[in-house]
Amino acid sequence: MSSRMTSAQLSALYDAENQWAADDDFFLALVNERPDSRVLDLGCGTGRITLAVAAAGHAVVGIDPNPGSLAAARQKPGAEGVTWLDGTSAAIPRDAAFDVAIMTAHVAQAIYDDGNWSRTLADINRALVPGGRLAFDSRDPAARAWEHWTPAKTRRRCALPDGTALETWMECDPRPGGLVALTEHRVVDGSIDKPETSVLAFRTEDQLRHDLASAGFTVDHVCGGWAGEDVGSGQGELIVLARKPR
Repeated sequence: MSSRMTSAQLSALYDAENQWAADDDFFLALVNERPDSRVLDLGCGTGRITLAVAAAGHAVVGIDPNPGSLAAARQKPGAEGVTWLDGTSAAIPRDAAFDVAIMTAHVAQAIYDDGNWSRTLADINRALVPGGRLAFDSRDPAARAWEHWTPAKTRRRCALPDGTALETWMECDPRPGGLVALTEHRVVDGSIDKPETSVLAFRTEDQLRHDLASAGFTVDHVCGGWAGEDVGSGQGELIVLARKPR
């Protein structure tokens, strides 16, 4: 069974389910600490934070492996101010030099294969200038967020801009090695759609610190919430601020 939804509808659903929030404020404020920065947004999706960073006066490259998401991003106001690239970290231009790299919306967890994760960090490190910063978020496995990803707790109804009526819900399947398979179920205009499954990696703070050190980064800070709370404070986040040494 193939999905009844178009790539444009899937992007519109993503935008409906992911509105601007405290995490976006955090990353935008971080980038704005240095005016006129050269910014890499890796895993930019439909461009929510990417476009905001560009509107704040920075030179931005947004990279994502989903062509549908990039197509939606390119159609939004201000999109002409961003360089959009289709792909993973391997698509980072070899001659690029960035002051800041961000991975938002827990995109780091979507890079669940350890080899791909190591290559991603190495690619980012190579593209940053000495002293350049890397910031990303990852859910703290100690908070066990997946226990809340049940049909009863995630069921939502919405209407897309084109009038399509949707009902969605989630279920998950914890796997060995800190992996969780997350499946989104959809009913589109009353008809059951093809479920979509993704795999997420839940890495501990110690794992993240080790991986960053192996890629040549210095970790400046790891906090547990968007207001700078300590890890384990109940916010369920691991927000990592790292730097390429000078």
